[in-house]
Amino acid sequence: MRSIFNIIAVLVYIFTSQVSRAQTSIENAAPLLKPEKFSQYISSFNGMEDENAINLIPNKDSWNWINANWPAFECPDRDIEKIYWYRCWTFRKNIKQMPGYLAITEFQSWNPVSSAVGHHVMEGRWISDPKYVDQAILYWLRGTDGKPNDVHRFSSWTTWAAYQRYLVNMDQKYLIDILDDATRDYAQWESERLTESGLFYQFDVRDAMEESITGSRVNKNLRPNTNSYMYGNAMAISAMAKLADKPDIAKTYQAKAEHLKKLVQDRLWDEKAQFFKVRTDKDTLSQAREAVGFVPWYFNLPDQGKGFEKAWDQLSDDAGFHAPFGLTTAERRHPFFRTHGSGHGCEWDGPVWPFATSQTLTALINLLNQSTTQTIGVSKNDFLHAMQTYAISHHRNGLPYLGEYLDEMTGEWLKGDNPRSRYYNHSTYIDLVITGIVGLRPRADSIVEINPLIPADRWPYFCLDRVRYHGCMLTILWDRDGSRYNKGSGLTVFADGQKICHSEKIERITGPLNESMLNPKK
Repeated sequence: MRSIFNIIAVLVYIFTSQVSRAQTSIENAAPLLKPEKFSQYISSFNGMEDENAINLIPNKDSWNWINANWPAFECPDRDIEKIYWYRCWTFRKNIKQMPGYLAITEFQSWNPVSSAVGHHVMEGRWISDPKYVDQAILYWLRGTDGKPNDVHRFSSWTTWAAYQRYLVNMDQKYLIDILDDATRDYAQWESERLTESGLFYQFDVRDAMEESITGSRVNKNLRPNTNSYMYGNAMAISAMAKLADKPDIAKTYQAKAEHLKKLVQDRLWDEKAQFFKVRTDKDTLSQAREAVGFVPWYFNLPDQGKGFEKAWDQLSDDAGFHAPFGLTTAERRHPFFRTHGSGHGCEWDGPVWPFATSQTLTALINLLNQSTTQTIGVSKNDFLHAMQTYAISHHRNGLPYLGEYLDEMTGEWLKGDNPRSRYYNHSTYIDLVITGIVGLRPRADSIVEINPLIPADRWPYFCLDRVRYHGCMLTILWDRDGSRYNKGSGLTVFADGQKICHSEKIERITGPLNESMLNPKK
């Protein structure tokens, strides 16, 4: 009899312990960062100026939508923090209802254009409600009645971005559903732009990079960014086909990607200049280094250990791409730098474009995350400096602002008061904070990987709270001495309130998501 009572007592203890742990988990899963602290940012943005255009979500509803959809973020650098919330605020200004779909615009008052769709998907993958990006991808790739809206007016890495988005939300069904759209889109690019060399050609204006030093509106140049986009798209299609259990398609597109990779490295790398360059239709490499030469790392294209990393020596060089107000789109030492200003009014011959800045910084994040024993010419300090400069550049007349492009020396936005330049949605920022500063590295398995690119001695704290990832809610925090968040000192990751990994210092850490997290009860 006593043994029966002992068994009952043990069972009661186990049950009550489980209940207690569940209650603790629920308590721990509550927001760590208080929303009211950040709502003040949104109120100030709403009051800055007139609401010149209203799309799906007006200013009056902006805080409720932002609080429900974007992760909360704080850090000791007030410019980086403020502009994080400003970019949440501006992004929703560009969500627009189109016939049959929600779409994400580049110009707030215009219908969507396709040049920045990859940026929209990369940024929007962190929105909790999936419908905005779900529909935006379908708007371009599928369209209505079998007529896609993406008619290839501009180069695109949409398929690659869609797969990167899958690594955040793990919606396999959606990804498989767009496989046919992705393969049709790729085949169309092959029919329109593939040359006998095996590389794709593009006009600079159709790369959304008009009036560049080495490009042309009429010449069929082989550009490193265009071919990197197609490499990324092929890699994504191969991965999607594996998920769909279509090995033949996976193998075909893996081969396409590998062939492009070899050609980019063999034909677009300038050994003397140590940089990826445009190959002109005269079959010669251009004379100028341009920011498009960093784009191959956006897709992890270059082989490690073969010297390609030398290109990054140019990033922090004042004669290269470093300037007081950001990263230039062409090297500053070149004699044709900033010489196209009297023409079109969208010059890519040197000014700072957020479009290119976000591509370059994503590429830098990837480079700094690669496991290599080689010494490279850039560091975490260079990344943080670039992010600080990028945040500071988001200002005009003393107020937060995002436009098309700016003067690298003065920070002046070169479109001035042109209404189309207001809230110009052609770049990322939130994604750079999450994947770079905080260091959340999306992956296809059930492991959470964190690698903050903040030098350990620079910030005493940061926190990214309530970021939806693989169906869980993550909180990622750095608290050097444990006094800010009262969760212990060091770098810590919580998933649905449960601590899954920790380190006393800023470094790469990993932790598992267990089955109960991945398959929550409805």
